[in-house]
Amino acid sequence: MKISKKNLPFIGLSSLVLLTSSFATAAEMSDMDHSSMDMSGDMSGMDHSSMDMSGDMSDMDHSSMDMSGDMSGMDHSSMDMSGDMSDMDHSSMDMSGDMSGMDHSGMDMSGDMSGMDHSGMDMSGDMSDMDHSGMDMSGDMSGMDHSGMDMSGMQGGQPPADARSPDYSNGVPYGQYGKPMMMGSMPLWGVSVDDLGYQFDEDQINFEATGWYGTDSNRIRLRTEGSAQTKDDKEIDSLSSLAYWKPLSIFWNGEAGVAYDTENDNAAVMAGIVGTAPYFIETDARAYLYTDGQLRLDLGAEYEWRLDQHWVVIPEVGLTAFSKDDHDNGITKGFNEMETEVRLTYETFSRQLAPYVGVSYETALGKARGQRRQEDESVDSSSLTAGVKFWF
Repeated sequence: MKISKKNLPFIGLSSLVLLTSSFATAAEMSDMDHSSMDMSGDMSGMDHSSMDMSGDMSDMDHSSMDMSGDMSGMDHSSMDMSGDMSDMDHSSMDMSGDMSGMDHSGMDMSGDMSGMDHSGMDMSGDMSDMDHSGMDMSGDMSGMDHSGMDMSGMQGGQPPADARSPDYSNGVPYGQYGKPMMMGSMPLWGVSVDDLGYQFDEDQINFEATGWYGTDSNRIRLRTEGSAQTKDDKEIDSLSSLAYWKPLSIFWNGEAGVAYDTENDNAAVMAGIVGTAPYFIETDARAYLYTDGQLRLDLGAEYEWRLDQHWVVIPEVGLTAFSKDDHDNGITKGFNEMETEVRLTYETFSRQLAPYVGVSYETALGKARGQRRQEDESVDSSSLTAGVKFWF
């Protein structure tokens, strides 16, 4: 007990000296100069995980600090930089070394860094593997200057010499075919013959064909439909049109152009809408304004009932209406006639060729029935049909 009492003054004096030294060290950090500090050596194994930099470092100068060495294994995960670093100068700091393995995941930078200057800081080294996942930078950094900071070693900047060219050609010329383009932007063409058949009872050939050229957004369409008699005077009645075609929505397309009708030997302006109605019913509506003021409206609907991969049943119906009477051409005001047909087709050659057999039926409507009776013409007619439809 006596020995302990004699040592108490010595222990108290030692504690006072250590406490004084700690305050002196913390005070001196605020004026530390790192301007010529050389850290270009190998620091890959340095551990800063518990480093406390919470003191006042507002006057520290890192302007010429060289950190070009290998720092790939440095660990700053628990580094505390919550102190006042508002006047620190990193303007000439060189960090071009290998820092790819540095860990800043737990680094605390919540202190005041508003006056830090990084304008000349060089960070062109390899920092691809640096971990900042848990880094706390919640402090005041509103006054930090990074205007001249070099981060050319990080993502961005100039592409490497072996990078791919913007058009993916890699310097290889396109050759005689020129630059490739998207399929929807290429001008293409096509021909579709929807009906080329013979009506046995009427002794005539029916036809309906369409040809087009253009893209998925703009096309020119040439369309013709009608019939040709195979006996007596072999008269051909057809309605042909040349129109501009453009999609209006997902399922509907618009047409506008000019037309010519051989039955009444008259030209017309044409406009129409063609598309797919609910339940996959192919629908078309076309209006023709003739030069004599006559207005014609054609309505049609068609459905493909697929029995298997080859056999298809196709029922269709068409209506024709006029705006005024034209007795010279056998036309009455209102709906004039209705045409229906049911065909059984067999698709071959990737569905591009489909021969068919079927039954057709035609009837006059409204006042056209009485006019046909007065002219000793049939009001109703039906016939067996056979033909082919194809496209290419």
